Parts: sequence; C-alpha cells; structure tokens
Amino acid sequence: MHKTISEEKLIQGCVEGSRYAQKVLYEKYRTLMFAICMRYAKNRDEAEDVMIDGFMKIYTKISEFRKQGSFEGWLKRIMINTAINNYRLNLKHYYNLQIDDEKYFEIKDETDVFKNTYSADYLIKLIQELPDGYRMVFNMYEIEGYSHKEIAEALDISVSTAKTQLFHAKKTLKNKLSKINQEEIY
Repeated sequence: MHKTISEEKLIQGCVEGSRYAQKVLYEKYRTLMFAICMRYAKNRDEAEDVMIDGFMKIYTKISEFRKQGSFEGWLKRIMINTAINNYRLNLKHYYNLQIDDEKYFEIKDETDVFKNTYSADYLIKLIQELPDGYRMVFNMYEIEGYSHKEIAEALDISVSTAKTQLFHAKKTLKNKLSKINQEEIY
C-alpha cells in the first residue's frame, strides 16, 4: 500500500497538491494529531474540528517545511498552534482568572499520593474536564514544554495568570485523582 512512500516523496507530493499524497499524510499522522487535539479540546467534536483545520494548514504550508527539524515535530507544532488559535478565537466564551498573588505559584509535587495507574484515555478525559484556561496552560506547559512567558504570549494573558492557571489545573487534577484513590480504598 502507501507505506512504501518515503517521507521526502510524501512531502513533495503534498507540495504539488497530490490528493493521494495528502490522503497518505493524513492516514499516517491522524492518530497522533488527534491525540494532540484531544488534549486541548473540550470534547471529541471540537478535537476533530481542530484537527481538520490543522491538516488544512499543513497542506497549505507544507512548502514552507525547511527540514531544520523532524517533519513530525513540524506537524505537531502546526496542530498545537491550531488548537491555541481555536482557543483564542473562542476566548469570549472562556473565563480567565487573573491572580497576581505569589503564594499561588508554589506548586508541590506529591506524586506519592497516587497509587493507581490510569489509562491515557482516562487522563485525557480528566484534562478535558478542566476549565478551558487551565486545560490550555496545563497542556502547553506540562506536555508541550512551553515556558510561562511563551504561554502568556500565545494566549494573550499575563505570566502570573499562566502560572496561576497551571497551579489550579494541577490542584484540580490532584484533587480528582485523590478522590478516586480514596473511593477505591473504601
């Protein structure tokens, strides 16, 4: 089937507008890209919309790929930026809490509280349940590795708000997992 197409030929085919190459690219990377979108979206439908938008951007910008990093990394960056743009476009529907109190920035790692192993699907579900701002900041910082400054710039919020939202996201997730662990003990 299409598994014999090299990455270079696949990219070149997409640059030339080949529908077949675009289909192969989509088939090859859709699972990974959907997983990224699921982390940022509130639900499956929103994740699918973001993913389709992301692939459309990939198809139109693929000629700009300069081979200065991995192709997969380039695809991920476009998908993440598409998810961030989706969030920003819908920002009027979201609530951002602005707190500048330094005491909120102390985040302690208490991983020993969690004795269970959770499936990726279950953890994604918990992340999706976070308030929108918390979810965006948590994904960008903990999963994608953005700095607080980069998050603040991307989401058009202050650095302290980014830190606060990360704190609250972690606290919310910790509380949910602690509650689940307590329920399983009794």
